[in-house]
Amino acid sequence: MLRRSIQDLCHADHSGNAAKLADWLSNKTPENVAAWISHPQSHVFVAAEGETILGVAAMTAAGEITLNYVAPDARFRGVSKALIERLEVQARELGLDRCTLNSTETARQFYLSLGYQEQIAPANGPCRMAKALT
Repeated sequence: MLRRSIQDLCHADHSGNAAKLADWLSNKTPENVAAWISHPQSHVFVAAEGETILGVAAMTAAGEITLNYVAPDARFRGVSKALIERLEVQARELGLDRCTLNSTETARQFYLSLGYQEQIAPANGPCRMAKALT
């Protein structure tokens, strides 16, 4: 699901460039995902419909959102929004007052619509964003 999301939905970021896409996908292996899930400082949430995974999101114990991907056929169904809201609840439960993330160009407007603000203007890469949780 992670790999399909990147391949099919993030065209604005990889432009179909095979090398750029391969680099982005290189760490999206079953072994790495399992390690991210089991890491004691990681909080991972999965949205599912029956046996089908619709999306996955993760955050560090410091409030850094590290993953937020949705299956292509679940796009625009509120899955990513629900996952981000769940991460923000988790951050509050951890006593944090903000969440941060690096946004793709594809997701930039989505995060802005959820109240995230740009911290560093994008040049050639991800846009650093943060949201106060008060």
